[in-house]
Amino acid sequence: MPVIALLSAVFVIGFEQLVQWQYGPMGIVGLLLLTIGVKAKNPACSSIGAVVLALMVAAPAL
Repeated sequence: MPVIALLSAVFVIGFEQLVQWQYGPMGIVGLLLLTIGVKAKNPACSSIGAVVLALMVAAPAL
């Protein structure tokens, strides 16, 4: 069981670093809002996070 927890923690940290590298601080904010909204079962918070992430992915790079 500790091996699964360790692997999942490494995956989550790696994914967060990838999002921060690709999309910057706003990507982390969107991911954080989405995660908090899903865990707290708050549709408003998760919707805002999803919209932020969608805008970050869909917006053309300037």
